[in-house]
Amino acid sequence: MAFIVFFLITYIALSISLYLLFPKAGVDAWKGLVPGLNFIEWCNIIGRPKWYAILLFVPIVNIFIYSGMAVDMVRSFGGFKFLDSAMAVLLTPVKFAMMAKDEDATYLGKTLDLESAYHNKLMEAKESGNQRIYNKLVQDNPYQKTVAREWSESIIFAVFAAAFIRMFLIEAYVIPTPSMEGSLLVGDFLFVSKAHYGIRMPQTVAMIPLLHNRIPFFNTESYLKSPSLPYKRLKAIESIDNNDPIVFNWPVGDSVYITSRRSWTVEQVRQNPGIVNYDRELVSMVRNEDYVVRPTDKKDHYIKRCLAVAGDSLQIIDRQVYINGKVAENPEHMQFKYMVTLPSGFNSKKLEDLGIDIDDAVSNGRSVIGYHLDNKQAEALRNINGVQIENATFSQGGVDIFPNDPKNYTDWTVDNFGPIWIPKAGETVTITPKNLSMYRRVIDVYEDNDLEVKNGRIYINGTQTNSYTFKQDYYWAMGDNRHNSEDSRMWGYVPHDHIVGKPLFIWMSAKNGSLANGIRFNRIFKSASSM
Repeated sequence: MAFIVFFLITYIALSISLYLLFPKAGVDAWKGLVPGLNFIEWCNIIGRPKWYAILLFVPIVNIFIYSGMAVDMVRSFGGFKFLDSAMAVLLTPVKFAMMAKDEDATYLGKTLDLESAYHNKLMEAKESGNQRIYNKLVQDNPYQKTVAREWSESIIFAVFAAAFIRMFLIEAYVIPTPSMEGSLLVGDFLFVSKAHYGIRMPQTVAMIPLLHNRIPFFNTESYLKSPSLPYKRLKAIESIDNNDPIVFNWPVGDSVYITSRRSWTVEQVRQNPGIVNYDRELVSMVRNEDYVVRPTDKKDHYIKRCLAVAGDSLQIIDRQVYINGKVAENPEHMQFKYMVTLPSGFNSKKLEDLGIDIDDAVSNGRSVIGYHLDNKQAEALRNINGVQIENATFSQGGVDIFPNDPKNYTDWTVDNFGPIWIPKAGETVTITPKNLSMYRRVIDVYEDNDLEVKNGRIYINGTQTNSYTFKQDYYWAMGDNRHNSEDSRMWGYVPHDHIVGKPLFIWMSAKNGSLANGIRFNRIFKSASSM
């Protein structure tokens, strides 16, 4: 609703400014207030054909068309300076109203026609050999720009175009962790389409272009929380299906401590204070409550595989995922952690030849090392004399496993989990104090309700209830490296309004995340959606 109000206010202000400006161009003022007709007259004033106004109603394209028409309008009234063009784009109604009231701002004519005519005069003088007239025309050329201005406008346009493409269409993304090994590797650079699952309109509007949420080296956020726009998503090209890889904003990443290693949620540290032993930077941050609160579209980006969509039931039994009671299709290179004992003198080159990520290994300080392996790698190690290999085991329950409620969900692990139902828009569930932890964050945070539990009774927005109807779809996301992925098994559902886009293909791949280690040429242009 706020977005519509903002749009209407902007349009009304623009119409009023056209009403004030049109008479200077010999156009009846009232035409500036008529929707559609005002744009047609605007096109005519600057020398564009009438049909050009239709482009103002084409989503995304209209941003560029509008900017160009605004600049052409001020040039038609003699505004040739860089500041004139900048104000025309950023503060169009204000600039138009200023020109209407400025006695020195007179209508020169259709700027596109005038510029073309001036160019023809230059060519005629040059071809006739009349150097004096040619030099005079060059000296007085109002359309001529200095080298500095040409470079400035080119850089600004390049940044604007890149930011526009990144914001609405395609964004480059790098795999920073091994959670999707061996489907996607650390150091894979992806192009992610924001159109496939519906373009999500910007919510945070005051930001540094081309930066997501942090300014490098300054240790601060790259945006302002206000002003902001409400969530709105354009129509999707396709729906999210089971096993699709997806890029999304980390659902629980709204309040985070940010260290040089990673982001930790305030809730993670509260539930498990021992985390500070793994990241010593957290000690002073936790003591000083030095955390950052982020809006939805500025939460960290994650990439996982969508195992279950809205309305599905999911269960994990002995590491195998089941969707709606049926065995789920497994990624070809799905990995699990194995405890491996290597014989003395074992050549680690054999591990690299098998494609095993030795940097992702975990040692217990003795001879047993934890490696994350797919089925083929595990079988190959079993066939090597002297190598002992067994499945890694994990403790049950605990605050680290969703729904982070060890009192009511005591035996869930990353390998034996559920059953759990994925919320679907319009569906209603019964809620009780026992299962409330499953839906608490959905109701309270993602769908912005006031949730309270008093004397064993549940209150939503002040009304006692034992049921809840979901407002949006949710998804269940897991990494292909099942034992080295922080995913829905730890923090729950991915809301639809957190979906960023669909990975398309790998355009560059650096070994171990660094170009200094070499390039994986066999991965360039490989599809990011392959299993």
